[in-house]
Amino acid sequence: MRYLNLDQALDMRRSLTFVVSAIVCAVSAQQPTWAQCGGIGWSGGTTCTPGNTCTKLNDYYFQCLPGAAPSSQPTTPPPSTSPTTSAGPVPTVTANWWFSFGDSYTQTGFNPSGALPSTGNPIGNPAYPGNTATGGQNWVGYDTTVFNKSLVLTYNYAYGGATIDAKLVPPFSSSVVSLTDQVNQFLNGAGKKPASSPWTSDNSLFSIWIGINDIGSTYSQSGDRAAFSDTLLNAEFALVQKLVSNDDIFFVFVTNMPPTVYLSDVGARNFLFVNVPPVDRSPLMISQGANAQSTEKTVILGFNSKLAAKIDAFKASHAGVQTWLWDSNAAFTTILNSPRTYGFNDATSVGTGSGNFWGDVYHPSSAAHKIFGQQVADVRAGTIW
Repeated sequence: MRYLNLDQALDMRRSLTFVVSAIVCAVSAQQPTWAQCGGIGWSGGTTCTPGNTCTKLNDYYFQCLPGAAPSSQPTTPPPSTSPTTSAGPVPTVTANWWFSFGDSYTQTGFNPSGALPSTGNPIGNPAYPGNTATGGQNWVGYDTTVFNKSLVLTYNYAYGGATIDAKLVPPFSSSVVSLTDQVNQFLNGAGKKPASSPWTSDNSLFSIWIGINDIGSTYSQSGDRAAFSDTLLNAEFALVQKLVSNDDIFFVFVTNMPPTVYLSDVGARNFLFVNVPPVDRSPLMISQGANAQSTEKTVILGFNSKLAAKIDAFKASHAGVQTWLWDSNAAFTTILNSPRTYGFNDATSVGTGSGNFWGDVYHPSSAAHKIFGQQVADVRAGTIW
Protein backbone atom coordinates (compact mmCIF):
# COMPACT_ATOMS: atom_id res chain seq x y z
CA MET A 1 0.00 0.00 0.00
CA ARG A 2 1.26 3.46 -0.94
CA TYR A 3 0.85 6.39 1.46
CA LEU A 4 0.65 10.01 0.26
CA ASN A 5 1.42 13.13 2.20
CA LEU A 6 -1.08 16.01 2.16
CA ASP A 7 0.54 17.89 -0.73
CA GLN A 8 0.67 14.76 -2.90
CA ALA A 9 -2.98 13.97 -2.16
CA LEU A 10 -4.07 17.50 -3.14
CA ASP A 11 -2.06 17.29 -6.38
CA MET A 12 -3.73 13.98 -7.27
CA ARG A 13 -7.19 15.39 -6.48
CA ARG A 14 -6.59 18.39 -8.75
CA SER A 15 -5.41 16.07 -11.54
CA LEU A 16 -8.44 13.83 -11.22
CA THR A 17 -10.75 16.83 -11.18
CA PHE A 18 -9.19 18.11 -14.41
CA VAL A 19 -9.54 14.73 -16.11
CA VAL A 20 -13.17 14.28 -15.03
CA SER A 21 -14.04 17.82 -16.15
CA ALA A 22 -12.46 17.20 -19.54
CA ILE A 23 -14.46 14.00 -19.96
CA VAL A 24 -17.71 15.72 -19.01
CA CYS A 25 -17.08 18.56 -21.46
CA ALA A 26 -16.26 16.12 -24.23
CA VAL A 27 -19.40 14.06 -23.67
CA SER A 28 -21.76 16.98 -23.06
CA ALA A 29 -21.17 19.17 -26.10
CA GLN A 30 -23.12 22.34 -25.54
CA GLN A 31 -25.79 23.19 -28.09
CA PRO A 32 -26.31 26.81 -29.21
CA THR A 33 -29.56 28.81 -29.08
CA TRP A 34 -32.40 27.17 -31.08
CA ALA A 35 -30.46 23.91 -31.51
CA GLN A 36 -31.96 20.54 -30.61
CA CYS A 37 -30.83 19.06 -27.31
CA GLY A 38 -32.95 15.94 -26.91
CA GLY A 39 -35.94 13.90 -27.99
CA ILE A 40 -36.74 10.48 -29.41
CA GLY A 41 -34.06 9.51 -31.91
CA TRP A 42 -31.65 12.29 -30.87
CA SER A 43 -28.03 11.27 -30.29
CA GLY A 44 -26.34 14.69 -30.12
CA GLY A 45 -25.53 17.04 -27.27
CA THR A 46 -28.04 17.39 -24.44
CA THR A 47 -26.82 20.56 -22.73
CA CYS A 48 -27.09 24.16 -23.88
CA THR A 49 -24.72 27.11 -23.93
CA PRO A 50 -24.98 29.53 -20.98
CA GLY A 51 -28.16 31.60 -21.04
CA ASN A 52 -30.17 28.83 -22.68
CA THR A 53 -32.22 25.98 -21.22
CA CYS A 54 -32.91 22.59 -22.81
CA THR A 55 -36.69 22.71 -22.98
CA LYS A 56 -39.12 19.97 -24.00
CA LEU A 57 -41.24 21.06 -26.95
CA ASN A 58 -42.60 17.59 -27.53
CA ASP A 59 -41.39 13.98 -27.17
CA TYR A 60 -39.45 14.27 -30.42
CA TYR A 61 -37.87 17.65 -29.97
CA PHE A 62 -36.10 19.32 -27.04
CA GLN A 63 -34.67 22.72 -27.93
CA CYS A 64 -32.18 25.19 -26.44
CA LEU A 65 -34.31 28.25 -25.73
CA PRO A 66 -33.10 31.57 -24.31
CA GLY A 67 -33.68 31.97 -20.58
CA ALA A 68 -35.16 29.56 -18.08
CA ALA A 69 -37.51 26.73 -19.01
CA PRO A 70 -41.21 27.14 -18.19
CA SER A 71 -42.02 25.59 -14.83
CA SER A 72 -44.49 23.22 -16.50
CA GLN A 73 -41.87 21.81 -18.85
CA PRO A 74 -39.17 19.35 -17.73
CA THR A 75 -35.62 20.45 -18.47
CA THR A 76 -33.97 17.03 -18.57
CA PRO A 77 -33.99 15.44 -22.04
CA PRO A 78 -35.59 12.02 -22.42
CA PRO A 79 -33.57 9.01 -23.57
CA SER A 80 -31.98 9.64 -26.97
CA THR A 81 -33.77 6.70 -28.58
CA SER A 82 -37.18 5.11 -28.53
CA PRO A 83 -37.87 2.64 -25.71
CA THR A 84 -36.38 -0.80 -26.30
CA THR A 85 -36.63 -4.25 -24.87
CA SER A 86 -33.86 -6.74 -24.37
CA ALA A 87 -35.38 -8.92 -27.09
CA GLY A 88 -34.85 -6.60 -30.04
CA PRO A 89 -33.36 -3.45 -31.60
CA VAL A 90 -34.54 0.13 -31.29
CA PRO A 91 -37.88 0.50 -33.12
CA THR A 92 -37.90 2.65 -36.23
CA VAL A 93 -39.42 6.09 -35.60
CA THR A 94 -42.35 6.72 -37.94
CA ALA A 95 -42.34 10.14 -39.57
CA ASN A 96 -44.88 12.27 -41.35
CA TRP A 97 -43.72 14.45 -44.24
CA TRP A 98 -44.53 18.09 -44.89
CA PHE A 99 -43.80 19.74 -48.23
CA SER A 100 -44.30 23.48 -47.87
CA PHE A 101 -44.43 26.14 -50.59
CA GLY A 102 -44.79 29.91 -50.39
CA ASP A 103 -43.06 33.23 -49.86
CA SER A 104 -41.37 35.15 -47.02
CA TYR A 105 -44.28 34.53 -44.65
CA THR A 106 -43.33 30.84 -44.80
CA GLN A 107 -39.62 30.69 -45.69
CA THR A 108 -36.96 29.09 -43.50
CA GLY A 109 -34.21 29.26 -46.13
CA PHE A 110 -34.28 25.57 -47.07
CA ASN A 111 -31.99 24.52 -49.91
CA PRO A 112 -32.97 21.11 -51.35
CA SER A 113 -29.31 20.54 -52.28
CA GLY A 114 -28.22 20.83 -48.65
CA ALA A 115 -28.84 18.70 -45.57
CA LEU A 116 -32.26 17.08 -45.78
CA PRO A 117 -34.75 16.80 -42.92
CA SER A 118 -34.16 13.81 -40.67
CA THR A 119 -34.75 12.57 -37.16
CA GLY A 120 -33.08 15.13 -34.91
CA ASN A 121 -32.97 17.69 -37.74
CA PRO A 122 -36.62 18.13 -38.81
CA ILE A 123 -36.19 21.12 -41.16
CA GLY A 124 -32.90 20.05 -42.72
CA ASN A 125 -31.03 23.24 -43.49
CA PRO A 126 -30.24 25.86 -42.33
CA ALA A 127 -30.10 25.17 -38.60
CA TYR A 128 -33.36 25.55 -36.73
CA PRO A 129 -35.26 27.89 -36.75
CA GLY A 130 -33.83 28.65 -40.20
CA ASN A 131 -33.65 32.00 -41.99
CA THR A 132 -37.10 33.40 -41.36
CA ALA A 133 -38.33 36.83 -42.41
CA THR A 134 -38.13 38.44 -38.99
CA GLY A 135 -35.90 36.06 -37.04
CA GLY A 136 -36.86 33.33 -34.62
CA GLN A 137 -39.45 30.65 -35.29
CA ASN A 138 -42.22 31.09 -37.83
CA TRP A 139 -45.45 29.12 -38.18
CA VAL A 140 -43.72 26.32 -40.10
CA GLY A 141 -41.15 25.89 -37.34
CA TYR A 142 -43.79 25.90 -34.64
CA ASP A 143 -45.89 23.28 -36.41
CA THR A 144 -42.84 21.14 -37.09
CA THR A 145 -41.53 21.08 -33.51
CA VAL A 146 -44.08 22.48 -31.06
CA PHE A 147 -47.65 21.82 -32.15
CA ASN A 148 -47.00 18.49 -33.86
CA LYS A 149 -48.19 15.18 -32.44
CA SER A 150 -45.52 13.07 -34.15
CA LEU A 151 -42.16 13.43 -35.81
CA VAL A 152 -42.62 15.75 -38.82
CA LEU A 153 -39.92 16.10 -41.47
CA THR A 154 -40.42 19.43 -43.24
CA TYR A 155 -39.17 20.26 -46.71
CA ASN A 156 -39.89 23.99 -46.84
CA TYR A 157 -39.36 25.18 -50.42
CA ALA A 158 -40.85 28.63 -49.70
CA TYR A 159 -38.75 31.56 -50.88
CA GLY A 160 -38.91 35.23 -49.87
CA GLY A 161 -40.45 37.44 -52.54
CA ALA A 162 -42.00 34.54 -54.42
CA THR A 163 -44.91 35.02 -56.78
CA ILE A 164 -46.97 32.25 -58.33
CA ASP A 165 -45.31 32.50 -61.74
CA ALA A 166 -42.56 34.96 -62.65
CA LYS A 167 -44.02 35.23 -66.16
CA LEU A 168 -47.28 36.57 -64.72
CA VAL A 169 -45.87 38.72 -61.91
CA PRO A 170 -42.10 39.26 -61.99
CA PRO A 171 -40.63 39.15 -58.47
CA PHE A 172 -38.35 41.86 -57.13
CA SER A 173 -35.29 39.91 -58.30
CA SER A 174 -34.65 37.34 -60.99
CA SER A 175 -33.01 35.14 -58.35
CA VAL A 176 -36.30 34.66 -56.48
CA VAL A 177 -37.63 31.11 -56.64
CA SER A 178 -41.28 31.35 -57.70
CA LEU A 179 -43.98 28.87 -56.73
CA THR A 180 -43.57 27.34 -60.19
CA ASP A 181 -39.86 26.86 -59.54
CA GLN A 182 -40.49 25.51 -56.03
CA VAL A 183 -42.85 22.83 -57.31
CA ASN A 184 -40.31 21.86 -59.96
CA GLN A 185 -37.62 21.59 -57.27
CA PHE A 186 -39.85 19.17 -55.44
CA LEU A 187 -40.77 17.15 -58.55
CA ASN A 188 -37.10 16.80 -59.50
CA GLY A 189 -36.05 15.81 -55.98
CA ALA A 190 -38.20 14.55 -53.11
CA GLY A 191 -41.13 14.11 -55.50
CA LYS A 192 -39.36 11.10 -56.97
CA LYS A 193 -39.48 9.44 -53.53
CA PRO A 194 -35.77 8.62 -53.25
CA ALA A 195 -34.49 6.53 -50.36
CA SER A 196 -33.88 9.74 -48.40
CA SER A 197 -37.55 10.78 -48.71
CA PRO A 198 -39.77 7.68 -48.54
CA TRP A 199 -43.04 9.56 -48.14
CA THR A 200 -46.44 8.24 -49.14
CA SER A 201 -49.78 9.76 -50.07
CA ASP A 202 -51.12 8.92 -46.63
CA ASN A 203 -48.32 10.32 -44.46
CA SER A 204 -47.61 13.57 -46.32
CA LEU A 205 -49.03 17.09 -46.34
CA PHE A 206 -48.60 19.73 -49.03
CA SER A 207 -49.16 23.35 -48.02
CA ILE A 208 -49.27 26.51 -50.13
CA TRP A 209 -49.35 30.08 -48.81
CA ILE A 210 -48.94 32.35 -51.81
CA GLY A 211 -50.42 35.46 -53.39
CA ILE A 212 -49.17 38.21 -51.10
CA ASN A 213 -46.53 39.42 -53.54
CA ASP A 214 -48.69 38.81 -56.60
CA ILE A 215 -51.31 41.21 -55.23
CA GLY A 216 -48.82 43.58 -53.63
CA SER A 217 -47.15 44.15 -57.00
CA THR A 218 -50.32 44.48 -59.08
CA TYR A 219 -53.26 45.71 -56.99
CA SER A 220 -52.90 49.29 -58.25
CA GLN A 221 -52.63 48.41 -61.93
CA SER A 222 -55.41 49.10 -64.41
CA GLY A 223 -57.53 46.38 -65.93
CA ASP A 224 -59.88 43.76 -64.60
CA ARG A 225 -58.36 42.74 -61.28
CA ALA A 226 -60.89 39.94 -60.77
CA ALA A 227 -59.98 38.42 -64.12
CA PHE A 228 -56.30 38.63 -63.23
CA SER A 229 -56.98 36.84 -59.94
CA ASP A 230 -58.51 34.06 -62.02
CA THR A 231 -55.36 33.94 -64.12
CA LEU A 232 -53.17 33.71 -61.03
CA LEU A 233 -55.27 30.98 -59.44
CA ASN A 234 -55.43 28.98 -62.65
CA ALA A 235 -51.63 28.99 -62.66
CA GLU A 236 -51.49 27.97 -59.00
CA PHE A 237 -53.88 25.06 -59.40
CA ALA A 238 -52.09 23.86 -62.51
CA LEU A 239 -49.12 23.41 -60.16
CA VAL A 240 -51.32 21.73 -57.56
CA GLN A 241 -52.41 19.29 -60.25
CA LYS A 242 -48.75 18.50 -60.95
CA LEU A 243 -48.34 17.53 -57.31
CA VAL A 244 -51.18 15.04 -57.69
CA SER A 245 -50.08 13.68 -61.07
CA ASN A 246 -47.69 15.33 -63.48
CA ASP A 247 -47.89 15.56 -67.25
CA ASP A 248 -45.77 12.48 -67.91
CA ILE A 249 -47.75 9.71 -69.54
CA PHE A 250 -46.96 6.08 -70.10
CA PHE A 251 -48.65 3.24 -71.96
CA VAL A 252 -49.40 -0.28 -70.81
CA PHE A 253 -49.70 -2.83 -73.61
CA VAL A 254 -51.52 -6.13 -73.23
CA THR A 255 -51.64 -8.65 -76.08
CA ASN A 256 -54.74 -8.25 -78.26
CA MET A 257 -55.86 -5.24 -76.21
CA PRO A 258 -55.67 -1.52 -76.98
CA PRO A 259 -52.98 0.33 -74.98
CA THR A 260 -53.99 1.86 -71.67
CA VAL A 261 -52.78 5.41 -71.05
CA TYR A 262 -51.77 6.46 -67.54
CA LEU A 263 -50.67 9.75 -66.04
CA SER A 264 -47.64 9.50 -63.79
CA ASP A 265 -48.95 9.61 -60.21
CA VAL A 266 -46.84 11.90 -58.03
CA GLY A 267 -48.92 11.08 -54.98
CA ALA A 268 -49.93 14.31 -53.21
CA ARG A 269 -53.37 13.87 -51.65
CA ASN A 270 -53.46 16.09 -48.54
CA PHE A 271 -53.41 19.84 -49.17
CA LEU A 272 -53.40 22.78 -46.78
CA PHE A 273 -54.11 26.13 -48.41
CA VAL A 274 -53.64 29.54 -46.78
CA ASN A 275 -55.29 32.65 -48.17
CA VAL A 276 -53.85 36.16 -48.37
CA PRO A 277 -53.79 38.03 -45.04
CA PRO A 278 -54.82 41.68 -44.67
CA VAL A 279 -51.40 43.11 -45.51
CA ASP A 280 -53.33 46.29 -46.31
CA ARG A 281 -53.20 46.79 -42.53
CA SER A 282 -49.43 46.44 -42.32
CA PRO A 283 -47.37 49.47 -41.24
CA LEU A 284 -45.96 49.60 -44.78
CA MET A 285 -49.38 49.96 -46.37
CA ILE A 286 -50.61 52.34 -43.70
CA SER A 287 -47.79 54.63 -44.76
CA GLN A 288 -49.10 54.49 -48.35
CA GLY A 289 -52.38 56.10 -47.40
CA ALA A 290 -56.03 55.11 -47.04
CA ASN A 291 -56.73 54.90 -50.78
CA ALA A 292 -53.92 52.39 -51.37
CA GLN A 293 -55.09 50.36 -48.38
CA SER A 294 -58.68 50.28 -49.59
CA THR A 295 -57.71 49.32 -53.14
CA GLU A 296 -55.46 46.47 -52.01
CA LYS A 297 -58.05 45.22 -49.52
CA THR A 298 -60.64 44.90 -52.28
CA VAL A 299 -58.28 42.87 -54.47
CA ILE A 300 -57.28 40.63 -51.55
CA LEU A 301 -60.86 39.82 -50.60
CA GLY A 302 -61.74 39.05 -54.23
CA PHE A 303 -58.72 36.78 -54.59
CA ASN A 304 -59.52 34.95 -51.35
CA SER A 305 -63.12 34.35 -52.39
CA LYS A 306 -61.97 32.85 -55.67
CA LEU A 307 -59.34 30.74 -53.87
CA ALA A 308 -62.01 29.17 -51.65
CA ALA A 309 -64.09 28.31 -54.72
CA LYS A 310 -61.03 26.82 -56.45
CA ILE A 311 -60.28 24.62 -53.46
CA ASP A 312 -63.83 23.28 -53.37
CA ALA A 313 -63.82 22.56 -57.10
CA PHE A 314 -60.42 20.89 -56.93
CA LYS A 315 -61.48 18.58 -54.11
CA ALA A 316 -64.76 17.72 -55.82
CA SER A 317 -62.98 16.69 -59.02
CA HIS A 318 -60.27 14.55 -57.38
CA ALA A 319 -61.29 11.41 -55.56
CA GLY A 320 -59.19 10.71 -52.49
CA VAL A 321 -57.93 14.28 -52.14
CA GLN A 322 -58.34 16.05 -48.79
CA THR A 323 -58.11 19.83 -48.46
CA TRP A 324 -57.94 22.27 -45.58
CA LEU A 325 -58.00 26.06 -45.59
CA TRP A 326 -56.50 28.20 -42.86
CA ASP A 327 -58.15 31.61 -43.14
CA SER A 328 -55.17 33.83 -42.35
CA ASN A 329 -57.14 36.89 -43.35
CA ALA A 330 -59.71 36.27 -40.62
CA ALA A 331 -57.00 35.33 -38.12
CA PHE A 332 -55.00 38.51 -38.70
CA THR A 333 -58.14 40.65 -38.63
CA THR A 334 -59.29 39.20 -35.31
CA ILE A 335 -55.93 39.88 -33.68
CA LEU A 336 -55.44 43.33 -35.18
CA ASN A 337 -58.93 44.37 -34.09
CA SER A 338 -58.13 43.47 -30.48
CA PRO A 339 -54.34 43.18 -30.12
CA ARG A 340 -54.19 43.34 -26.32
CA THR A 341 -56.44 40.30 -26.08
CA TYR A 342 -53.63 38.33 -27.71
CA GLY A 343 -50.76 39.91 -25.77
CA PHE A 344 -49.75 42.60 -28.26
CA ASN A 345 -49.31 46.27 -27.42
CA ASP A 346 -51.26 47.53 -30.42
CA ALA A 347 -51.91 46.84 -34.10
CA THR A 348 -49.05 48.82 -35.59
CA SER A 349 -45.90 48.63 -33.43
CA VAL A 350 -42.87 47.02 -35.04
CA GLY A 351 -40.12 44.97 -33.38
CA THR A 352 -38.97 41.51 -32.40
CA GLY A 353 -40.30 41.77 -28.84
CA SER A 354 -43.21 39.55 -27.80
CA GLY A 355 -45.47 42.60 -27.48
CA ASN A 356 -45.29 43.43 -31.19
CA PHE A 357 -47.52 41.83 -33.80
CA TRP A 358 -45.33 43.12 -36.64
CA GLY A 359 -41.71 42.04 -36.75
CA ASP A 360 -41.03 44.63 -39.44
CA VAL A 361 -43.24 46.90 -41.52
CA TYR A 362 -44.60 44.03 -43.62
CA HIS A 363 -43.99 40.74 -41.77
CA PRO A 364 -45.53 39.42 -38.55
CA SER A 365 -43.27 38.77 -35.56
CA SER A 366 -42.31 35.35 -34.24
CA ALA A 367 -44.78 35.90 -31.39
CA ALA A 368 -47.57 36.30 -33.95
CA HIS A 369 -46.35 33.24 -35.86
CA LYS A 370 -46.72 31.15 -32.71
CA ILE A 371 -50.44 31.98 -32.71
CA PHE A 372 -50.63 31.15 -36.42
CA GLY A 373 -48.93 27.81 -35.83
CA GLN A 374 -51.42 26.89 -33.12
CA GLN A 375 -54.34 27.80 -35.37
CA VAL A 376 -52.99 25.77 -38.26
CA ALA A 377 -52.55 22.84 -35.90
CA ASP A 378 -56.20 23.25 -34.84
CA VAL A 379 -57.28 23.20 -38.49
CA ARG A 380 -55.35 19.95 -38.93
CA ALA A 381 -56.54 18.44 -35.64
CA GLY A 382 -57.42 14.76 -35.84
CA THR A 383 -55.44 14.10 -39.02
CA ILE A 384 -52.00 12.60 -39.66
CA TRP A 385 -50.22 14.91 -37.23
